[in-house]
Amino acid sequence: MKFGFSSYSFYQKMQTGEMNLFDVFDWVAQSEGEHLELATVSLSEQMTNDTSTLDTDPEFVAAIKAKARSTGVELSNLVIPADFLPGTQEEFDFQMERVKGHIRVADELGIRLFRHDVVKWAHRDSGIVDFETSLPTIVDASKEIAQFAAGYGITTSVENHGLMMNASERVRRLIYLVDEPNFKTTLDVGNFLVVDEDPVTATAQNLSVTSIIHLKDFYIRPERDYPGPGWLLTAGGNHIRGSIVGYGDMDMRSIFRAIDASDFDGYVSIEFEGIEDCLLGAQRGLENTKRILEEIR
Repeated sequence: MKFGFSSYSFYQKMQTGEMNLFDVFDWVAQSEGEHLELATVSLSEQMTNDTSTLDTDPEFVAAIKAKARSTGVELSNLVIPADFLPGTQEEFDFQMERVKGHIRVADELGIRLFRHDVVKWAHRDSGIVDFETSLPTIVDASKEIAQFAAGYGITTSVENHGLMMNASERVRRLIYLVDEPNFKTTLDVGNFLVVDEDPVTATAQNLSVTSIIHLKDFYIRPERDYPGPGWLLTAGGNHIRGSIVGYGDMDMRSIFRAIDASDFDGYVSIEFEGIEDCLLGAQRGLENTKRILEEIR
């Protein structure tokens, strides 16, 4: 496995202007990380609104390519939001072309893994009927994108992310229905908590269809214990908040045992989203990851 970071881990300092993407490359090059994953939301002013210009700014792309080459930082994955249930055909067509445009960018940057959402993070289905009704559209769009990416030798993936397409079985079902060899999942070990699924079991179940892993940890508080502002309310009414990997309430050792026992041997990204200093969070997260893996082996 190759351990590195998502650019999302540095959003805290990128938002304030203390760091830009090129500073992140320098930091990663001096760290023990082996790769960097590019998340377009980290290039935006707001996490909930992707205003990045990767697909429309070839000079920026060329500068990123040059920076990766000069620092020796390997680019592993390109991560973008997408919504295949936007409401109008015009918006759907825009989404599809935007995803394809970013696949071209990934190819230009030499990136062979590409993650796209299929619905908005906050899209909350009203039940199984809503999910089943929406699924054919999501499947067809994901299949078209995967086939397009195959022409560039790129593997696409859906992340367990948000409120609708998050549960491990839903992710596996989508992959099965798309039925393209280059369509897999970006497996985020912590995101399963958003829909109150056990991360250990869910991780183990989805490793066989995984293209890249996101490592994160969460503090967890049950429904009756409202901890105050700044915590994410899960679908089941519990509360979670990002932490440094190894510092939170998730059973990271059992998760690492499942990963280590699997056939997965690809990229692993620390995706820090806590309130601690992000550089500390990224560094300690990687240190804890390597330490825990050594302890369980």
